[in-house]
Order: sequence, then C-alpha cells, then structure tokens
Amino acid sequence: MAKTLIQIFLDTADRFDKPAQFMRKNAVGWESIPARQALADIESLALGLASLGIGKGDRVALLSENRYEWAVTDLATLGLGAVTVPIYPTLTAQQVRYILENSEAKACIVSTPAQYDKLQQIADALPHLRVILAMEPAPVLGARGQSFSALLETGARLREAQPGAFRAAAALVQPGDLATIIYTSGTTGDPKGAMLSHANIASNVEASLKVVDLNERDRCLSFLPLCHIFERMAGLYCMLQAGATIAYAQSLETVAADAMEVHPTILTGVPRFYEKVYARVMENALASPPIRKNVFFWGLHVGVAVARLHFKGRKPSGFLALQHAIADKLVGAKVRARVGGNLRFCISGGAPLGPKVMEFFFAVGIPIAEGYGLTETSPVICLNPPGREKPGAVGPALPGVEVRIAEEGEILTRGPHVMMGYFRNDAATAASIRDGWFHTGDVGHFDEDQYLVITDRLKDLLVTAGGKKVAPQPFEGRLKTSKWISEAVMLGDQRPFCIGLLVPNFVVLETEAKAHGWAHNNRHELLSHPDVLAIYQREIDRLNADLASFEQIKKFALLDRELSQDAGELTPTLKVRRRIVTQKFASQIEALYAPGA
Repeated sequence: MAKTLIQIFLDTADRFDKPAQFMRKNAVGWESIPARQALADIESLALGLASLGIGKGDRVALLSENRYEWAVTDLATLGLGAVTVPIYPTLTAQQVRYILENSEAKACIVSTPAQYDKLQQIADALPHLRVILAMEPAPVLGARGQSFSALLETGARLREAQPGAFRAAAALVQPGDLATIIYTSGTTGDPKGAMLSHANIASNVEASLKVVDLNERDRCLSFLPLCHIFERMAGLYCMLQAGATIAYAQSLETVAADAMEVHPTILTGVPRFYEKVYARVMENALASPPIRKNVFFWGLHVGVAVARLHFKGRKPSGFLALQHAIADKLVGAKVRARVGGNLRFCISGGAPLGPKVMEFFFAVGIPIAEGYGLTETSPVICLNPPGREKPGAVGPALPGVEVRIAEEGEILTRGPHVMMGYFRNDAATAASIRDGWFHTGDVGHFDEDQYLVITDRLKDLLVTAGGKKVAPQPFEGRLKTSKWISEAVMLGDQRPFCIGLLVPNFVVLETEAKAHGWAHNNRHELLSHPDVLAIYQREIDRLNADLASFEQIKKFALLDRELSQDAGELTPTLKVRRRIVTQKFASQIEALYAPGA
C-alpha cells in the first residue's frame, strides 16, 4: 500500500529512533540531530503554520539553500496536507515572482537575509502571499515577515497543549493528495509546475530501494539542491525510508572537506560533481613529482582494466588480480580517502554521465549507479543496478515502471511515478501525457539486456552537467534583437555552463571598424580585436542581467561566417540545427571549455 511522504518520516522516527537522524555543521563542529528532536521541530513548525491559517491544499513556497530547516519545513508542510513549492535560491526576484504568482503560495519560507530581501522586492505584487518566514534573522521584518524560530516556539507551545494534534493531521493526508509543485523550464521559457502526489514520489522511493541497497548504517552527505526532485527523492525520502543518516554539506564548495569529516557511505550527485572530482584528481596527479605521477597512472591503468572486466561481468585473476591489489593500496585507497574513505557507492542523475568519468570512479573503487528520469516522473525511470552497471546506459526500468519506445524513437513511460499533470496548464498536460503514457522528449533504445540507452533529445532543451534545464530559444531571440548580432546559438548540454556562438552583423560591425580605424586584414583579425570583443561582451552582459546564474552565457565565440542551409546548419524554415552546429564548430566550442580559457 502506498505511503504518504510524512508517513515515511514518522515510521522511520518510530522504528529507528536514531540519535543522529540528521547532521549539520555549526560553529563548534558537526551536530547530530536525533530523530525525536527532528520530529519535535517538524510538529512545532507544522502547528505554527496551522496557526497562521495554512491547511490542506495550501501552497507553501520554500526559497532556501540545502540545510536541516529545508527538510523540517518540507515535512511539516506535507504533514498538514499542504503543498511544498520549492524554489531555487539562485533564481532572480522576477523569476521567483512568477512561481509565487502562478502557485498562489500563501506562505514563503526563506533562508538568508539576501533571500528575504529578494522577496521584499516583489512582495507588494503578491496579494496571495500572507506571510514570509525568515530562517535567519533579517535586518528588518516587513509587515508580512515573521521569524522562523519564533514560529517554532509558538508551535512548541501548541504541541505541548495538544500533543496528538500533528499526528492526527498527518493521518488525514492521503497518498493521492498533491504533495509538491516543482517548476521546470520549458522550451517557451515559462516554467511549468509539475504536480507530484505523495503516491508518485513514495512509489519511486519504494521502487528505487528495490534496486539499491540502503540501510540504517548508511550516512548520506547531501549537497545537491533539495529543490531538485532527484536530491529530494533520493537524498531525503529514500534515506529516511532506509533509516540512513542525512548530513547536510555546508555548501557545494565544501563537499570534499565535509566528506573528510562526515565519512559518508552514500553520495547522490549530478555528473558535474563527478567531473570536478575527476578533474581535480587528474590535475593533482599531473602536478606530482615524476615517481608519484608514474605510480598513480600505473595504478589507474590497472584499475581501468579491472573496471572494464567488471562491466563485462567478470573479475580479475592471476597477475592482474595481484597488480590490482597493489594498485588499490597505492592509488585507489588514497583517492577514496579524499571523500571520507567509507563510500560504498554513488548515484548519478540529472544528466548523462560520461563513460570515461564513470570508468575512472570504478577504477579507484567507487562504484556509481547511473539513473535516468525527469521531474515529471518523480523522478527515476531507469537505474543501473549496483554490480551490473553499464557505462553509456541508464539501466533497466524500475520495478513497476513501464517504458516503451515510440515509432519516432521517443522514450515513453507509464506507471505510478508519472505526475498528476502541470498546475493550471491543461494544454501542456494533454501534450505530455497521452493515453496514459508520459512523453519524455528524449530519444533512445533498449540494448540486448533491456538497458535503456539515450541517444538524443526531441525537445530542444539544454541540460547542463549540473542537471539544470535551460530553454535556449528565448535567450537566442533576445540576442538577435541586437544590431550587432545576426545569429546566436546557445549551447551547454551536458556541459558545466552555457556558452554562445555569435554570428556578427558584418555590415554593422565592419562599418564601425572603418569608422574607428580598427586595423585588420581579414574577418578573423577583426573578430579578435579587443574593441570588437568588448562590444559583444556588453551584449552578453545585457542578456545575462535578468538570468539566474545557471542560465547565463559564461563565454562566447564569434563566428566568421553566416550559418547556412547548404551546410546543414539551418532547417528550411531557418531554425538552427543545434547538433550540426555543435559538430561544425567543435574546435571553437572545445576552446571555450578548455581549462584556463
């Protein structure tokens, strides 16, 4: 029988009653938060929210970085039968306003004074927003502002007076009730609110735990944004269901240092995280003294050979097994020590993981199980089973999840994990869910072992290595309104950040160059001129000003010719063929992503 998400936590608190259900770092070190304290905090916050008029079906927005209070707020909201609306803290004030307007959130809980100030900029335009709760003390609380800690104290008094009130409210929440609205960027640029029920996510938790082995002895270091359904389902609800301890990293920048102190057994991450670890290890190795460098690459070579055998379902034997035992002590164990030394395995999702990176982690004794899914599917559709992983494939479908390939190659899925629909967007819902099947927009096929292999994307949507989705067309359109730009192509799929390929309006540019006497013998020299580069940097800065950090174009290249249909770069209707452009201008693109570029 499907559970509610709040019931997952209550069952875990009752069953395990752990002295360290959560962990966080404070001024004196790592603090362990017992399950009973977490339960008391959740009950107190829920009763405090109820005293403000928050009840079943009401939307409660959460604008915060990862922290213990995020989980408390989410679970307290769910326990009231209310609906959590997570918002990325990196979004701009106007982007936050759109989500709050569309969801008609009655309350918004914010983390820092900076987030509180962001909300104050737009509060007057949000008549439905009754209260703004500040987790950290804000310099000045506005008319609707309240202190998070003060509301906890109010709730604690209500809890003492009515000790069974929260559990009574939680018992009324049904699996089919709406649990959360998660806004995702579409190709139009306007976010769509994916509605996920308690049963949607709880079914995904149950199915995932049939594939991966988690237990109460595990410790997870949580660092991905909890606004992302992958971290929320895997790093929060899955860990709670299994009884694992959840430690919150201080920030993305401190993950390595935090891991050395927390000694996690499980990590959930997006490819960009694993790519950074891989790059850092390789940079350190290359900078090492000759003997140490040679030992490292010898050990890595041996580890890769063993990893490739593993992917074929085989184990090393004879001389290779002996070499591997030595290599693991000299190389693998030292790499593992840098992430705490206790990792059993990692889980990767949000974007495709490069086979080379996956092979490296297996070579140093850190297995990675790669999965695939979308916000609209709660999120996991497929997952590589630990011990039977395949680089380049995302695994078979989860138990209870159906997947089929449509005639045009699009991946379709059906099951309890598929969302209820898009909030107040029947047209988008009807377009994405047809005859019970959710259309992912991705193209792929099954291999001989029924592992799904993703080959392309129907939707022209960029997914960065950090798992952030960016719709490029609106930004390209804005760039092309500039008198300096004839064509603009935004790229960044499976990359750490977005870049732009710009085709100048050569008539305007060359006229400007002549007027200012910018010396050049050809277009290549003109496009390298500092004053020309400054013009296009200003245009990029103009575009970036209104965008969240992950949407911004970080670097650009100027192309010395127009895109054309003859070269296959444009369709007959003059739409950019992004994949062809990526191939044709591969050298320029790689130069932008080169270290130190």
